[in-house]
Amino acid sequence: MIKALVACRAGVGSSLMLKIKLNEVIKENTFPIALEHSSLDGVPGFNGKYIITLPDVAEDLEKKNLPQRIIGIKNIMDKNEIKEKLELALKEDELI
Repeated sequence: MIKALVACRAGVGSSLMLKIKLNEVIKENTFPIALEHSSLDGVPGFNGKYIITLPDVAEDLEKKNLPQRIIGIKNIMDKNEIKEKLELALKEDELI
């Protein structure tokens, strides 16, 4: 399983809703991803492959040159966008 962190600035509202949709997409498509959830405070200690967040947070994280792939989701309710971005990341990393 590939570890992914779902994070937003506070770790309360939008990232929890995103995590729910991510879990649905992961289950429906049998993606080999296990999700963790945190505020941005959890990013430094995270040792998984992906950080999934909102676009503005993704831009900030990309500037930090983290070892993880950063995936920004514009519409946290859009399962098609989520599926496409997860599939793209998994394919580029040769994990599916």
